[in-house]
Amino acid sequence: MPIRTGPIATLFAAFAALSASFAAADPVTSFTLDNGLQVVVIEDHRAPVVVQMIWYRVGAADEPRGHSGIAHFLEHLLFKGTDKIGPNEFSAMVEAQGGDDNAFTSWDYTAYFQRIAADRLDLVMGLEANRMRNLRLTEEDVATEREVILEERAQRTDSDPGSLLSEQMRAAQFMNHPYGIPVIGWRHEMEQLSRDDALSYYERFYAPNNATLVIAGDVFPEDVKLLAEKHYGPLAPTADLPPRERSQEPPQLAERRITLADERVSEPYVFRTYLAPERDPGNQAEAAALTVLAELLGGSGQTSVLARALQFDSQIAVYSSAFYDGTGIDDATFGLILVPAADVTLETAEAAMDQVVADFLKTGPDPAALERIRMQIRAGDIYARDDVNALARRYGEGLSVGLSIEDIESWDAALSAVTEADVMAAATKVFDRKNAVTGWLTRPVAEGEASE
Repeated sequence: MPIRTGPIATLFAAFAALSASFAAADPVTSFTLDNGLQVVVIEDHRAPVVVQMIWYRVGAADEPRGHSGIAHFLEHLLFKGTDKIGPNEFSAMVEAQGGDDNAFTSWDYTAYFQRIAADRLDLVMGLEANRMRNLRLTEEDVATEREVILEERAQRTDSDPGSLLSEQMRAAQFMNHPYGIPVIGWRHEMEQLSRDDALSYYERFYAPNNATLVIAGDVFPEDVKLLAEKHYGPLAPTADLPPRERSQEPPQLAERRITLADERVSEPYVFRTYLAPERDPGNQAEAAALTVLAELLGGSGQTSVLARALQFDSQIAVYSSAFYDGTGIDDATFGLILVPAADVTLETAEAAMDQVVADFLKTGPDPAALERIRMQIRAGDIYARDDVNALARRYGEGLSVGLSIEDIESWDAALSAVTEADVMAAATKVFDRKNAVTGWLTRPVAEGEASE
């Protein structure tokens, strides 16, 4: 075996030591209650803190047609109270015990969490279990919170040209699949969401047999099981849960292009997304290769392929990036972003970006860079385990999209196994312009100026 020297050897040694320390840690424990609730316990006894996360296997991609935003709307409404907890008292009770809580919605799941002292787990588990089945809503609650989500859309999407471009591009990328619908919803449909819509969605999907409970921190599995049986065990499952079947995309036959001109734009840029395979249960090799590919091309502002070629060598761009996240039920996207220098047109910038990708497909990655990137991704994956909140999210998200605990725990091994041939096969497959949406974000052309 060759002797490792230099920075890569240092990184390898640090990673190996850290990986060994986690390998020696207590294993993740999982069990299922009689009502179908899956429970995952992740032990970390370094501090007397615990995180509770409840993940519902329903999100924006599961919404009824014409009711976009209902998943996110219901996330807000779950803080309005139950038969035992008054309106908006949930968070106040958690805060009074020195904890904090929040929630988030994506296309494939909706999750709620609390971070609190370990000896308060009994309290927050009771609170969370109570609102799984006992939500109480008034028309006033619904009207008030509807205004809140409309204002959230106004601030985060409608007032941000970059968000508007991303939203339009996603709608173009997924013309038939519900991944093309924004999580927050289309405004005209959000305005019509009603109390009946929210309760119907809640009663259909918020059930123990449609959820995963993740407890991470200073706990023991046997204690968690007793508490879970006490609080969640009495809740009745839903007998007729619908299968998670979504309408799928027809074959994309040609590249789709969007130009969004907005006077609020300060820095024009080129943004492209390609359809890409998701991380499949039992077979994560392709997703691992795409993860490494994204890091190679645009993960670093100093050493990545795009940065070196476009920011330093030619100085065509001031920023470049690549991204991929395949943790979903259906097809994902692989993206490239390029912000050109002030005197460079978007047309020139896009052509330069395309040339870098074409060159990469011919020459492949530098072997030393590939080893460094692969090691950095693996190390980052391991470092994330040092945060119980991030660790709980890793398991909750993975299980919510159909991955198994074995898939989640073997992700590091999948990243370790990525070869140059794997990266090139993934790149050749994903960089197909027929499966791409290209967006230009720019300022309106002033009278007398030439357009790009």
